[in-house]
Amino acid sequence: MKKILVTGAFGQIGSELVPALQKKFGDDQVVAMGHERIGQNFKGIIEKADIRDKESILSIVKKYDVGEIYHLVSLLSVGGEKDPKVTWEINVGGLKNILELGVEFGLKIFWPSSIAAFGPTTPRNNTPQETILEPTTMYGVTKVTGENLCRYFNIKYGLDVRSVRYPGIISWKTPPSAGTTEYTVAMLYDGVQGKGNTCWLGPDTMLPMMYVNDAIKATVDLMDTPVLKIKLRGSYNLAAVSFTAKQWEEAIGKHIPDLKVSYKPDERQKIADSWPKTIDDSKARADWGWEHEYDLEKMTKEMVDNLQRKLTSKAV
Repeated sequence: MKKILVTGAFGQIGSELVPALQKKFGDDQVVAMGHERIGQNFKGIIEKADIRDKESILSIVKKYDVGEIYHLVSLLSVGGEKDPKVTWEINVGGLKNILELGVEFGLKIFWPSSIAAFGPTTPRNNTPQETILEPTTMYGVTKVTGENLCRYFNIKYGLDVRSVRYPGIISWKTPPSAGTTEYTVAMLYDGVQGKGNTCWLGPDTMLPMMYVNDAIKATVDLMDTPVLKIKLRGSYNLAAVSFTAKQWEEAIGKHIPDLKVSYKPDERQKIADSWPKTIDDSKARADWGWEHEYDLEKMTKEMVDNLQRKLTSKAV
């Protein structure tokens, strides 16, 4: 069996996807590639490489006889604005390297796009699959470019590349980053730790969100789908649940009554205001049977329970 390579293996998605793939295929079948962030106490195959260095990725593909790549490396919305040049090099240049290797070695590729591909000219309610893509962040620009690259490589070379537009992903395993939708994780961590939380988005800001377990399920399901059922080669809309920052506070408050949140929108509010409120993902549901499992209540309970156990075990 050819091995699976996961780039960005120790980020928010990768840290959940790698164990899922290991469980399905075996620890010795998954190569976890990181760069600056390498997981501690990780059991499995680890490789360290810079996604901009095509030769180093090539050597990994050859060394492990890789057949599939889940390409997750990316600089996100807030970080991308700090250094647009590097963001382009990593997000677009890195993807181009992966796609070219995909053609050379006949690989099957997964690459995630994002709701950041949308912009203020996109319909914000029930955002359709085919719509205007005019993002206002470099991260979003790289996602639109990436979608077009994936489509081009499929049309030009017949490359089997598959993609979804992730909504905001919520996970308890990794601490919050400074990303726009990460207010959810920051509020959760502060609540469980008994700290006051300052939310960087306004209370009425509604965004499409998804529990990481659903994101992993969607990713694996899409890659398992027979090729003839994949009708879109840019990126599928993907949705689960939409809620406001205030609704998220209230959902956590059912489990942590002492939660205290103050709202002080910063520069991330402008980014959030350019993204959809709700998503039409009917194409994904029709083409490959996508169904989400977690609603707001179920997601919140599982996250609070798991994070409380995690932080309690660390304190012992």
